[in-house]
Amino acid sequence: MAIISSNIDDSDFSLRKKELRLVDSKIIPEEKKNNNLNSARPVSLKEFIGQEQLKSSLRIAIDASNYRKEPLEHTLLYGQPGLGKTTLAFLIANEMNTKCRIASAPAIERPRDIVGLLLGLKEGEVLFIDEIHRLNKLTEELLYSAMEDFRLDLTMGANRGARCRTINLPRFTLIGATTKLASISAPLRDRFGISQKIEFYTNDELKQIIVNFAKFINLNVDDEASHDLSKISRGTPRIALRLLRRVRDYAQVIKKTNVISTNLVKKALNSYQIDENGLDSLDRQYLSFLNLNKNNPTGLDSIAAGLGDDSSMLEFLVEPYLIQIGFLMRTPRGRLLTDLGKKYIDKKNDNF
Repeated sequence: MAIISSNIDDSDFSLRKKELRLVDSKIIPEEKKNNNLNSARPVSLKEFIGQEQLKSSLRIAIDASNYRKEPLEHTLLYGQPGLGKTTLAFLIANEMNTKCRIASAPAIERPRDIVGLLLGLKEGEVLFIDEIHRLNKLTEELLYSAMEDFRLDLTMGANRGARCRTINLPRFTLIGATTKLASISAPLRDRFGISQKIEFYTNDELKQIIVNFAKFINLNVDDEASHDLSKISRGTPRIALRLLRRVRDYAQVIKKTNVISTNLVKKALNSYQIDENGLDSLDRQYLSFLNLNKNNPTGLDSIAAGLGDDSSMLEFLVEPYLIQIGFLMRTPRGRLLTDLGKKYIDKKNDNF
């Protein structure tokens, strides 16, 4: 464990993690390796907080498959990053009393990569492919017969020497996860028997997730503090737990305590330039740019050029929350601040 000097003050603290946008829902390397996060995952659908409609549908499908002693139908989970798609894949495997083998589509570069994964499966196992919309065309086509008929149709050799070989596969369940449903081709999408959207979580659900994790890491978070954190977590458990860990860092390093109050939450988040609405400096820069443009409709590429950021990053990671809280509108002519968004940015101190 690193020893941190006790002469760090509040103004220095945010610089420790300045490279990380805390309210970004994408996973970071630290979170992949965090033993506390992995150990705190639920082990059954009953323990999983939120997504009641989805859990009910999965419960019926899983119980029916178990009753018939056959694998669950191939399942597609889609929704924003950080909502629990990977966790649900492991829970499905647990409920089916089988193993879950995990892969990421960008890492499946060649057809032989997916062949190796499929040949390594045993009867009834789950193969989870994250970011499945990023599979290349040749790899995707190999999945068609594997999903439909549990076989691989391979072409060996080339030209006149080419020959076809069929390899039978054990029955398995493919679980695909994506943040971009529209990017999945129709032939692949149609081969999933179950397709479920993972919705954003309510504040009450996020609060319960925060409380449970705080207990797991021996942190005393009062009721109002957990409520404040849940409100600014953008409906996303990953963000909620990340903010909680950063508040814990602040509490232990700056205040030498494991007791988290609402006042401490405010001070901690302020050190990371996150305000009471859960907006960070990039969100405010975005809103300020539109405001300085006299709120004329502005194209996304113009906003990206003005801020020096990537347009796709702004579209998928900044704008959704600003729209969700009623600060931004997308129109055919461009982006516009709402009255609520203009009122917010006009009141903000430029030196936040």
